[in-house]
Amino acid sequence: MECVTPRRGLSLVRMSLTWRPLTLDDMPQLAATFAAAERVEPIDEHYNAEDLAEEIGSPNVDLPTATTSAWDGDTLVAYGLLRRRDAANPAHMVRVETLVHPEYRDDAIAEHLAGWFEETGKQVHAKAFPDAPLELHAAANTKQRWLTDVLLNSGYEHARWFVDMRADLASIPPAKPLPEEFPLVTYEEKYEALTLRSRNETFADHWGSTDQSLEAWRHLVVGGKDFQPDLSFLLLSPERDRVVAMVLSAFFASDAAVTGVKDLYVSHVATDAALRGRGIAGALLGHAIAQAKAKGFQRASLNVDQDNSHNALGVYERVGFSEHQRWGGYVKPIPT
Repeated sequence: MECVTPRRGLSLVRMSLTWRPLTLDDMPQLAATFAAAERVEPIDEHYNAEDLAEEIGSPNVDLPTATTSAWDGDTLVAYGLLRRRDAANPAHMVRVETLVHPEYRDDAIAEHLAGWFEETGKQVHAKAFPDAPLELHAAANTKQRWLTDVLLNSGYEHARWFVDMRADLASIPPAKPLPEEFPLVTYEEKYEALTLRSRNETFADHWGSTDQSLEAWRHLVVGGKDFQPDLSFLLLSPERDRVVAMVLSAFFASDAAVTGVKDLYVSHVATDAALRGRGIAGALLGHAIAQAKAKGFQRASLNVDQDNSHNALGVYERVGFSEHQRWGGYVKPIPT
């Protein structure tokens, strides 16, 4: 791990930083800041400008009012973003996203961002769900020690562990047979509404999850540039009017360009509540990664809540996944 020491006289530079909302034209500079952070804290996330434009340009982010960025001349050295949710059940769990260039990390920037998140969070909340409680939700990889300290020192409490898991497709176990009573199909656009309904129903009891709107689902998942419909599979009800299980996948070309590894990211695994315990999720996931292997993918990855009430971590281990790294989930209730 590289050790970065702030430049001499940097405190004077920080006094003259310019703060303003992000625009989509800023994405090349933001990608450079992410790359600088990755060199110091390698968390295996490699974004290019197009990736960031899609993530930050989502319908749940209002660029002029819910983003901020710090500039040292033409260099983007920090950003903050608040992502509103599509529902508040019962709390409005606004997502906090931030990154500071390793050479610019100090108490002044930390305090500025922490204060901005709280004040702007109240404004975002008031426009969306003013009658619900407000919580700020943030995540930090265990390697992101500075960010973790900033969150804890700003009053956020650690609430959850999330595990990044990986499977080497050269050594995955044979896929288990799928139940014959449920038709297997690959994803098509005609299943968009059915998959969203399944997602919202099956994730309803997941910690930190809320219903997702069709607009956000389309932008961030099934309509995203990295979505892999040919490696996303659904099991339908016998009447073909419901999705009873699904595995949705994506491929991040920007990661592969840096690592040289073709990795299939499994973004969603879901099974109808009435069918849990039958091994259907594991069988469908096994089928998906076997198909990925046949198409030349070398690895598969996913992220799971360690304390998932459906014992999902154990399901994934049996299919061939193992822990790679961890993220802490941090929460701060905000009085409104």
